Amino acid sequence: MRHTPPETGAPHWFVCLHTSTKGLLHVARRLPPPAPHRPRRTTTGRPPRHAAERRPRNPGRPRARAPRARKRPHRAPAPANAPTEPSDTAPTPPPAGLAGGTHGPTALEPLLHTVLDALRTGSHARSGPLPAGGPKIVTDRLRTTLDPALPEHGTGSHEALRTLVHALAEGAADPADPHCAAHLHCPPLAVAVAADLAATALNPSMDSWDQAPAATALETGITRALAALVHPRSPQPDALVTSGGTESNLVALLLARERARAAGARTVQVVCGTNAHHSIHRAAWLLGLPTPVTVACHAGRVIPAALDRALATTAGPALVIATAGTTDEGLIDPLPQLARIATTYGAELHIDAAYGGPLLFSDTLRHRLDGIDNAISVTLDLHKLGWQPVAAGLLAVRDTTELEPLTHQTDYLNADDDTEAGLPDLLGRSIRTTRRPDAFKIAVTLRALGRTGLAQLVEHCVTSAEQLAAITDRHPALRRRPGPIGISTVLLRPTAADELAAIEGEEAGDAHVADVRRRLLTAGRAVIGRARAQDTDGRVRLWLKATLLHPDTRTTDLEALADTIAHTTP
Repeated sequence: MRHTPPETGAPHWFVCLHTSTKGLLHVARRLPPPAPHRPRRTTTGRPPRHAAERRPRNPGRPRARAPRARKRPHRAPAPANAPTEPSDTAPTPPPAGLAGGTHGPTALEPLLHTVLDALRTGSHARSGPLPAGGPKIVTDRLRTTLDPALPEHGTGSHEALRTLVHALAEGAADPADPHCAAHLHCPPLAVAVAADLAATALNPSMDSWDQAPAATALETGITRALAALVHPRSPQPDALVTSGGTESNLVALLLARERARAAGARTVQVVCGTNAHHSIHRAAWLLGLPTPVTVACHAGRVIPAALDRALATTAGPALVIATAGTTDEGLIDPLPQLARIATTYGAELHIDAAYGGPLLFSDTLRHRLDGIDNAISVTLDLHKLGWQPVAAGLLAVRDTTELEPLTHQTDYLNADDDTEAGLPDLLGRSIRTTRRPDAFKIAVTLRALGRTGLAQLVEHCVTSAEQLAAITDRHPALRRRPGPIGISTVLLRPTAADELAAIEGEEAGDAHVADVRRRLLTAGRAVIGRARAQDTDGRVRLWLKATLLHPDTRTTDLEALADTIAHTTP
């Protein structure tokens, strides 16, 4: 389905980056490189002086004649084995070819043509969502192309780009292919990729204002706007830009630990469901926190009564983790109920909405996240259901004062007198020092599409999941996991796996599912994930996972994907 903006009728600006066709043609038009400037020569062979450089003639003095060049005596060529005399001048280095400055676009333009051509040829060589042959074939081909990885002498910019971009595209998993549906791995929008190119060329570093003046102001505006989307009733919401959900969750637990210490406690106890992302346990380990208390889930969602029992026996400050969009199934915990229970016991609530956060853009879907504004902090990730190039994570907080524990001072980046004089302090905006201006591509995307434009993309993916569920339910060779559909995730398995399990046991059925997935990967026909989840009989079984993040998938694409899975045998 194609959408058209009302003002132009042209194809909608949310067309994805299709590396197999013409995605990056949105980044640079195919124009011939400009001809090099050739200065006009005079009869003396020297370029003419500009008017400002010409010396005024003094009519009272005769014009001096330039001395003639002396004729150099002839020297016989030195024998091949003669020792060379040391040179007074160093060898001329290769041209830098910088991407920034006023000449940067001129240097970039011909290179972009080479990149786009290589993306096109590499994608055609792959001709599918994944390179066929499996890891060994892909690795051997890449190593042959790359060898030597550190050559003694360079091959030149165009050859290097042409060769390695082609190799990368030929061996890539392409999320712009509708049959690439294994992970929360989105096809980035062409407009976001183009914006990222501009940010990369300018190369701001977001650790001090004097390295990123405009980018600092832009990031401040974007983070506040997105924080207000999460916490509309808070007077001073704020957000940090992170590398993704893992960093956002880490910082959320760090801030909770520091709040507990400020209140006189030694630490904070994390309480989460069995459905929580693995980064929660990893963050607790990294921060030296107690092992998280894990509470039971039913049908992939935290059981409120189980949380109640866990908090009743937890001493000291506690941080409850709820998930809005589980990785395996795209399910959303009962946020209002969990928030009420946390409040009853004086615990804080953090919501990991790395997957589901963009539902807030949609008027028809945001009700699924009711209760999210009760959280003291919320993880968002726009390189999932936001179609941004990696990385585009955020951590939203209810009040900007919650970020004060991140304050850090080092004289060369945020000297006290500079901060007092009005230079913005960026060091307290991240646990990283050097970081890219990732807010810029988000800003360009928000301006290009608007909230309603992004909502259309989110709604399309949710509808696609409902369509695939219906197709699976009708298919004689497939079975869908019973229960509600996740945000844009569908779990299914071949009925042949159930038949095999009935004869040879559950392990044989699960092995059949795993073999089908690996066969699809090796053939390069589809990229499908895997997840373990409860069945209607209460048993945990292995399922194939389709995570639908393509904002322009058609029903025929979904039907073809279902048939491809059904007709694949180990």
